[in-house]
Amino acid sequence: MRTRSLFLLAATLAGLSVFSQEPESAGPVALIPTPVSQTVNAGHFELPASIVIEAQDQHDLAQTLQDLKTRLSVPTGFTVSVTQQSTPNATIRLVLNKSAEPTLGTEGYSLAITPQAVLIRANQPAGLFYGIQTLLQLLPKEIESRQAVNRHSWQAPCVTITDYPRFGWRGLMFDVARHFFTKQEVKDFIDQMVKYKFNLLHMHLTDDEGWRVEIKSLPKLTEVGAWNAKRVGSFGTFANPAPDEKRDYGGFYTQDDIRELVQYAKARFVNILPEIDMPGHSLAAVVSYPELSLTEGADKYHVRSGEKTMNWYKGGFDAIYDNTLNPANEKVYPFIDKVVTEFAALFPFPYLHIGGDECAKNFWEKSPAVKALMQKEHLKTMEEVQSYFEKRVEKIVESKGKKVIGWDEILEGGLAPNAAVMSWRGVKGGIAAAKMGHPVVMSPTTFFYLDYMQGDAAIEPPVYATLRLKTTYSYEPVPDSVDPKYILGGQANLWTEQVYNTRHMQYMVWPRSMAVAEDLWSPKANKDWDNFEHRVETHFDRLDVEQVKYARSMFDAIITPKKDFSANDSVTVDLGTEVNGLDIYYSFDNSNPDNFYPKYTGTLAIPKDAIMLKVITYRNGKPIGRQINVPVEALQQRVGVRAAPPSGD
Repeated sequence: MRTRSLFLLAATLAGLSVFSQEPESAGPVALIPTPVSQTVNAGHFELPASIVIEAQDQHDLAQTLQDLKTRLSVPTGFTVSVTQQSTPNATIRLVLNKSAEPTLGTEGYSLAITPQAVLIRANQPAGLFYGIQTLLQLLPKEIESRQAVNRHSWQAPCVTITDYPRFGWRGLMFDVARHFFTKQEVKDFIDQMVKYKFNLLHMHLTDDEGWRVEIKSLPKLTEVGAWNAKRVGSFGTFANPAPDEKRDYGGFYTQDDIRELVQYAKARFVNILPEIDMPGHSLAAVVSYPELSLTEGADKYHVRSGEKTMNWYKGGFDAIYDNTLNPANEKVYPFIDKVVTEFAALFPFPYLHIGGDECAKNFWEKSPAVKALMQKEHLKTMEEVQSYFEKRVEKIVESKGKKVIGWDEILEGGLAPNAAVMSWRGVKGGIAAAKMGHPVVMSPTTFFYLDYMQGDAAIEPPVYATLRLKTTYSYEPVPDSVDPKYILGGQANLWTEQVYNTRHMQYMVWPRSMAVAEDLWSPKANKDWDNFEHRVETHFDRLDVEQVKYARSMFDAIITPKKDFSANDSVTVDLGTEVNGLDIYYSFDNSNPDNFYPKYTGTLAIPKDAIMLKVITYRNGKPIGRQINVPVEALQQRVGVRAAPPSGD
C-alpha cells in the first residue's frame, strides 16, 4: 500500500512538472491603433533561443535594430543577432521594397507572421519601424519588461496585416515650460509615444513660468528666465514670492541637449515641433529683458511660480501683470530674430510654432505707443494689432527657411499669408482656416486636452474641466464641411500647470493617448468603442509590466446630478459607465457600498437628510472601479442648487 502511494505521489509530481513546462499560448490580438487590415490565421510563432534578424538594407535603421535587439533579448534572455546577408533561417526579416507599394506610402507596412518566421515589408524605414511596434504588441506582455522574465515560451499569433496611417501629423504636445522635465524624461516620453505610432512631439518651450532653451545671444533668458520659486499645491492660487525669495526651481535645455533630443527623436521617426509662445505668455522673457515690455515697472516682475496673474471672466480675460511682448517697440523684433535664428538652427522640422494664444490686451489698450502704432498702420482693433505682430513674426520665421504655425487666435485680425493653424478652441478655428486654404492641425479642447480630468471631480486631481476616454475616442478630425486635404492631422496637448512629475504626467497621458493614436492612424470605419475598450484593458497589463502609470477612470461610475424642477428644484442623480457590462452599487447612509448594496437601475432621489453619496462599480462580482464619495452639497453645487439647511431640533 505504501509503495503504491509513493508511486502515485511521484506520478502526480511528474505530471505537475510536465504541465508547468507546457508552452504558454499566444494572447489575443489587441493592437492599438487598430490596423487597416488584419487576418488572424491558424497557429502561432515562437521566438527561438537564438534570434536572427535579417535586414539587408539598413538605411536609417541602426537605432531601430539596436532597440529591437534590446527589446527581444532583455526580457527573454535569448541571444539576438543582426545580419545583412540573406539567411534562410532568419527569425525576423525586415525588407525595404525595391518598388514602392503605393498603398503603403512612407509610413505603412505589411506584416506576415507564420509558424516559421516573421516578415515585415515597407517602402521606407519608418514603415519597418511601425511594423516592429506592431510585432512587439503581438508578443506576450512580458516583452515590455526591463529585466529578464522567467517565461517558458514567447509566442505571437499568426497574422497577416496591411497597415498605414490615415494622417501624416500624429502628435502629442508636452508642456515643459510650466514645470521643467529633464532630457531623460523627454526621451522616455518619446519612447512611450512611438509604441502607439505617434510621429510628432510638440514641445511647449517658453511661457510665464520658464524659458527652457539656451539662446546664446540672449543668455539672461535661461540665467534668469528659467527659474522661479518652488510651490506645491493648487497652481494658480499660490502666494506671490517674496522679493528676496530663492528662485532655484526650474531648468533648461542646453543647445547640445536639444540637438541630442532632436537626434533621439529622429532615430525613432519623430519630428520635434518647437514652440515660442508670443506675444502673450511671455513673462519669462520680459523678466529677463524688461525692455521688451511696454509697461513701466516690468523690471520688478518675476518669473511666475503659479500665483494668480490673470483675471478670467465670462467672455474674456485680462492680465494682472503685463506678460506680453510690446508690439509697438522696434527693439522687440530684433530680439525675436535672434531667438528664431537659434531655434531654426536647432530644430530641423519645417514648422516653428509661434503661440499666439491668450494674449491679454488690457495693457496695450492703455498704451500711447500702441495707439500710435494703430494710427500709423491703420489698425482698428487690438486683434489687428496682434495680427500685425504675427505677420511681422512670420516674415522673420520665413527668412530662416521655416513655416509658421500658431494657435487659432492668430486668425483674429487677419491670418498671416502662409501660416498653418492649430485649432484648440473647439473646431471652428480649424474649419475657418481650412476654408481659407490654410493647413490645419486639429487639437480641440473638447476631445484632445490631456490635462483635463478623466473622471469624477471628487476623485481626480482637480482641473476645471473633464474629458473622458470615450469622448476622446469618438473624435473625427475632418469636419464635414471641410476639404480633407487641408487637415494635416491632429495632436493631443498636455499642459502641465497641475502636473508636477513624470508619474502624474503618465497618468494624464495614458490611456487617452491610445484613443488619440487610433483617431489619427486608423480608418474611421475600423473604429469600435467596445472593441477598443477591451484592447485598452489588455494594454493596461503591458503598462503594468513597464511600470508606467495610467488612469483606470474608464471603470469608474459617471455621476450626473440634475435639477428636478417638479420638486422645488431638488436634485436627482443619474449614474452610468463608459465601459459596458458594469454594475453600479451605491449608498446614502455613509457606509461603503459593495455588491450586496442597492444596485443602480434608474434615477436616484436623494433622501431628505442624506449628506453623502457613495458609488462603486463591479464586473462579474468583483470591484473594478474606484469608490467615489460625493457630498450631497457638492452634487447640489454642480447644478446650481442652494443646499438646504440641516434639519434638527
